[in-house]
Amino acid sequence: MAPVSLDALPQAVTRYLAAHRLHDTAAEIANFTSDATVTDDGTTHSGIDAIERWTDRTAGEYSYTIEPVAVDETSDREYTVTQRLEGDFPGGIVDLHFRFTLRDGLIERLVIEP
Repeated sequence: MAPVSLDALPQAVTRYLAAHRLHDTAAEIANFTSDATVTDDGTTHSGIDAIERWTDRTAGEYSYTIEPVAVDETSDREYTVTQRLEGDFPGGIVDLHFRFTLRDGLIERLVIEP
């Protein structure tokens, strides 16, 4: 993996991250392909409708701040953004890897894991 700056990320990733920070569901899902998948907490959500339900649910579960701490480019289609979350969830602080795979300028796959 090669480190990159946040400014060097593709627009779909930067737009998603900004929308995620604001809990803006409509802006988040606008960055996904229609057949995208998101895997979070070991569960995969397939398609825009499922991703929208997941986004709505997770936005209201806990209050937290989110700050990017590392950005890596795995290939011209794959990027990992490590983000530190601090909030009222069990443990209170966690670093999560947001692994993005892109297709045609949109997010085709997102895997979120420690």
